[in-house]
Amino acid sequence: MSLTVLDRERTVAGTGFNRWLIPPAALAVHLCIGQVYATSVYKDALVSHFDTSLTAVGAVFSIAIVMLGLSAAVFGTWVDTGGPRRAMVASATCWATGFMVGAAGIATEQIWLLYLGYGVIGGIGLGLGYIAPVSTLIKWFPDRPGLATGMAIMGFGGGAMIASPLSAKLLDLYGGGPDGLQDGNSVAKLFVTLGLIYLVVMLFGAWLVRVPPAGWKPAGFDPSSIKTKSMVTTASVSAANAVRTPQFWLLWVVLFCNVTAGIGILEQASPMIQGFFRDGDTSSVSLAAAAGFVGVLSLFNMAGRFVWSSTSDAIGRKPIYILYLGAGIGLYLLLATVGTTSTVVFVILAGLIISFYGGGFATVPAYLRDLFGPFQVGAIHGRLLTAWAAAGVAGPLIVNGILDRQGDPSQLVAADYRPALFTMVGVLVVGLLANLLVRPVADKFHEPEKADATAGLADRHEGRTSVNDAPAPTPVLLPVAWLVVGLPLLWGVYETVVKGSALFG
Repeated sequence: MSLTVLDRERTVAGTGFNRWLIPPAALAVHLCIGQVYATSVYKDALVSHFDTSLTAVGAVFSIAIVMLGLSAAVFGTWVDTGGPRRAMVASATCWATGFMVGAAGIATEQIWLLYLGYGVIGGIGLGLGYIAPVSTLIKWFPDRPGLATGMAIMGFGGGAMIASPLSAKLLDLYGGGPDGLQDGNSVAKLFVTLGLIYLVVMLFGAWLVRVPPAGWKPAGFDPSSIKTKSMVTTASVSAANAVRTPQFWLLWVVLFCNVTAGIGILEQASPMIQGFFRDGDTSSVSLAAAAGFVGVLSLFNMAGRFVWSSTSDAIGRKPIYILYLGAGIGLYLLLATVGTTSTVVFVILAGLIISFYGGGFATVPAYLRDLFGPFQVGAIHGRLLTAWAAAGVAGPLIVNGILDRQGDPSQLVAADYRPALFTMVGVLVVGLLANLLVRPVADKFHEPEKADATAGLADRHEGRTSVNDAPAPTPVLLPVAWLVVGLPLLWGVYETVVKGSALFG
């Protein structure tokens, strides 16, 4: 089969195409790659299987996140110029291949293959899949870019809610023991199963995705209306020029600080809530309830990506980051000082912190679009995600380094966690100051008008006559597309709520 079906020209939407097919196309990818947040389900099994340490197994996750940031930065321009379908197919191929190579590594007890497969190859799939739908969504939703990117990136947060219970059930089915965690070979079978499932779902999203034709705009949308907003540009800035602006690096610091602070909760969620309510050698929060807390945080993470990002369409991107970072400072202080009052107080404070963490991820593409225009926003977003890769390394190092000095991890109490929480307050202060310094991009960085028509870049392809194989805009396709992504997500939410109820039982 000719690979021309993957070309951008083949993805230009035909007349009558429904833009609400694009969010489920994006979710089909993000719900799959969001599995990376569910690696804790089988971590203990791999430690036993390889007869190694948690650090050695945990390095697989770190490699994947670092490769996410690096691949997004390296291939960001290629994603923009080649079109979303090509990038989403490449993402699906790398992500599924990563699982297969990882499964081979587990089956043969060669951990380097797990690093290569899930970490390196899968990590490249993560980076491509994370940024591929972003610029397309922004082009389809110029009137509501925060809502559009929030819907998609919500899927990355929600992917773990599907993958965690699904993985546990499959591990049990494959003979992993009563809790689905004890047999490494069952993890190899799990990897093969997940790889095949994700390949099919992600390719469905790639088939569904389209870019708008030249000059398209939503009914009733007046592009000139955005000129009245001081922080929203109607000009274009290339990716090469964007990295030369102070605005890019200020946003890099903002994202780095927001992610680092969020990891302060996520990375230690289960032991932290037990430590806050420990009296002597025992905690009033059981291990099962602590696991439920992790699930509840994933709900806040997912909801924050949609709710706060959508809110930014109304109040603006800079004000919403003032909320994320400024309110986050207050919430961390409250968590450190009154978090021991009750589990309800602790869960609410931690949940709000994580909702801002998720909201920061979902809002940043729209912030970039506001400052740099839609021209190469996917490529710019890819470069900015190096902040995530850096925070994914720095966050755990900071928190774990502080906690290691407090004593035995299994005996830590609330007072032992406070230095780490206060450190995160300082990190958020830096991020808040960086956000306050953001101003509109200077004219000297703007592309000349009609630059996209002469530079041979992404947007010129959208002016061509559509030669795509777009599905007919029938009333059936839209609900089918949403059911494909919506039903698994609802099941994941249900499983998470059931397990999270142990916190209050």
